[in-house]
Amino acid sequence: MERRIYAYRCRSCGTAHYPFRMRCKGCGNLEFFEFDAEPLPTSGTLLTFTHVHNLPAEYEVERLGLGVVELEGGMRVTGQIDIDRPELGMPVNGSVEVVRHEPYEDYWGLVFRAVRRRT
Repeated sequence: MERRIYAYRCRSCGTAHYPFRMRCKGCGNLEFFEFDAEPLPTSGTLLTFTHVHNLPAEYEVERLGLGVVELEGGMRVTGQIDIDRPELGMPVNGSVEVVRHEPYEDYWGLVFRAVRRRT
């Protein structure tokens, strides 16, 4: 079963939100059940990135790549990047994966990888 991350679209004005907001940033709607969940696109463009080298022990890696990706449709999200040589503007694909392990719980999030160019 494929895991997905969902955006929430306001039924009043059509503005999409991620993560969920109690108030629509487009029209100010406050009705909790006036949003429809829809899966976020998985492909986009890497806008910026950084590498964190001094992580807490729970991460069990020596460095962690983080990036901001503009998804198809214009929504921007933050996620981990698993790319050896990231470049600004490069196309990426995301998937929902375990991003951190705890003794009794796994934490899931978006992990982006470079799109393989066809030759």
